[in-house]
Amino acid sequence: MILTQFPRLQSRKGLVLAALLFGIAQVSGAATLDLAFPAAAQTTATRIEPLTTFRLPIGPYSGGAMTTAVAEGPLEQSAYRIAAQDMTTLELLQPLRLQIAKAGFTLLFECETQACGGFDFRYGTDVLPEPDMHVDLGDFRYLAAERLGAQGKEYISLLVSRSPHDGFVQLTRVGQFALPAPTLTASTKSQLQVAAQPTPTLPIKTTTDPLPLEQGGAVVMEDLVFASGSATLAEGEYASLRDLAAWLRANPDKTIALVGHTDASGGLASNLALSKKRAESVRQTLLTAYDIPGGQVVADGVGFLAPRDSNQTDAGRQKNRRVEAMITSTP
Repeated sequence: MILTQFPRLQSRKGLVLAALLFGIAQVSGAATLDLAFPAAAQTTATRIEPLTTFRLPIGPYSGGAMTTAVAEGPLEQSAYRIAAQDMTTLELLQPLRLQIAKAGFTLLFECETQACGGFDFRYGTDVLPEPDMHVDLGDFRYLAAERLGAQGKEYISLLVSRSPHDGFVQLTRVGQFALPAPTLTASTKSQLQVAAQPTPTLPIKTTTDPLPLEQGGAVVMEDLVFASGSATLAEGEYASLRDLAAWLRANPDKTIALVGHTDASGGLASNLALSKKRAESVRQTLLTAYDIPGGQVVADGVGFLAPRDSNQTDAGRQKNRRVEAMITSTP
């Protein structure tokens, strides 16, 4: 990825914006694809696969399904954080859309939030994880396009959203174009991943008041916090995880299941997937941060099928977003 300075642009809101240029090399004889962001940008994550099969959304999520195009070839997917506090998602997308059309791509599909399918479209789409790529479920735009190259079809998609302070763009490119040969380095990792340090092993505290797992039923890990639509635990220390890890250490012959639950925002299929991801994220924390053997813990999810409170209030939906632990081993 080549990053250079682009001439300064004037937005309709009177802001003078610095622009960033990036290029992706194509097959021999084909033109380089150069796109300029409408504001200063930082690459937050990059995923590269030399050869893969990828399902690119080319229609909205509707009736429990989404139309996709099956593309084969190399894949490059990158996320960018844009210094665009006062720019709308349309202002972020529009200049990129014009440049893609100028580069010879034909528009296949474009949508905005609810027209895309809202929650279900977002969770039916391959998106790099938070915080590298942030998607506001109430404000995002998507575009997919294709062009015919010397070696076949090439597809490109843009997913654009924003936070209160920044814009976010994910660019996905798949099909018949050349990528640099992979090497045994960190070249396929994001800048943040390269700089990341190994997760430290957290201390296990013995407790005389363990979780009441053996009293029957499932125990809700009340202190775990998940934002709506997110499978990632909010930052912080969780006493329930510490105590559960201590119990598993003290009972190496016992096994448990972690069961994820969601609120009722969105469709069943998406929530089933999300609830399983939440349970799996807790499982991975137990395995990596507390060194719990993988064979002791399984993870699954039931979506919104087992609420413990009303989904008609914010407080109720928050209670329904939870992970429970239950013993699965028998005497």
